[in-house]
Amino acid sequence: MTFDKILHKSSSTSQGGLRAMINKDNEAHKAAVAEYFQHWDDKKAEDETEAVRQSRVDDYASLTRQYYNLATDLYEYGWGEAFHFCRFAYGERFGQAVARHEHFLASSIGIKPGMKVLDVGCGVGGPAREIAKFTGAHVTGLNINSYQISRAKQYAVKEKLTHKLDFVQGDFMNLPFPDNSFDAVYVIEATVHAPNLESAYREIFRVLKPGGVFGVYEWFMTDAYNNDDLTHRQIRLDIEEGDGIAQMLKVEDGLAAIQGAGFTLETHYDLAEDYANETSVAPWYWPLGTDLRHAQTLADVFTVLRMNRFGREVSHAFIWILELLGIAPSGTRKTAQSLGKAADALVEGGKKKLFTPMYLMVGRKPEYY
Repeated sequence: MTFDKILHKSSSTSQGGLRAMINKDNEAHKAAVAEYFQHWDDKKAEDETEAVRQSRVDDYASLTRQYYNLATDLYEYGWGEAFHFCRFAYGERFGQAVARHEHFLASSIGIKPGMKVLDVGCGVGGPAREIAKFTGAHVTGLNINSYQISRAKQYAVKEKLTHKLDFVQGDFMNLPFPDNSFDAVYVIEATVHAPNLESAYREIFRVLKPGGVFGVYEWFMTDAYNNDDLTHRQIRLDIEEGDGIAQMLKVEDGLAAIQGAGFTLETHYDLAEDYANETSVAPWYWPLGTDLRHAQTLADVFTVLRMNRFGREVSHAFIWILELLGIAPSGTRKTAQSLGKAADALVEGGKKKLFTPMYLMVGRKPEYY
């Protein structure tokens, strides 16, 4: 936390995105870049070994914390305050689609007014704020990164939601809550950072009340993924590097993990298949690609141009100039380029159906616990 305070200075209380990005301590930022990219520099698909993957897993806490130290401002600049993918319906603006994705998960696990709910891996609190407003429940957000927790608290104050929200720094591998504390728990694309998925789910199981429900949108490689195919493996590695992930698992591993943790699995399916089944008008990955045909409004065009391939090239050049002038801290462009590489891999993985960011699993803790 001391390092994070030195790195971010007053940016946790400033407007997010570019303004926060340029308000970092340069030396601390260089140290964070070095600590994070030691796991990725000069490593290619054909060079990956179990030892290399295990070193990332062993260092998951530092890897995840430093990743979000580096990437949070870029996420807020490009994507907004809710760091996740979603489905898109006809006539639905980008922000509406993001909120509907959160509402769907809240509905899937039956969140109601007055319930105590835990958001595991809450980011800067965008989904927690939306779900608190949508359901009337009290939501506690947990995150390993102190900078994101600071920003989440600031947003809660700004939106006058402090009576409905709490934010706690902690590791989801060792949740800082007593047994049987929450009526429901949800995760949106966060436990992909876990070094052991079943152990993470066991902690969630522990803090749920008997009869409580857990819902998760999980990142998985699909059954179509073949680790012996170097093209497939490179897509996975590029996603892992650009998204701070020690190791990604397959769907079958996730299903085994949630049931191994003790949950009764009530439903599970890949929401990304909605587009394939023609119930969505656009694939989940379209904002990262080059196709603007799926934009529903002019505002969507400007939103997507900050994050798609065209916009990223312009942004990276601009960031490079800011670094040269000493305005942006050293290593900002490297982080942005890594995020861009992951974005290209996400699009390719989505097109080839090798990857999904929205495999829904809903499990219930038995009443007898």
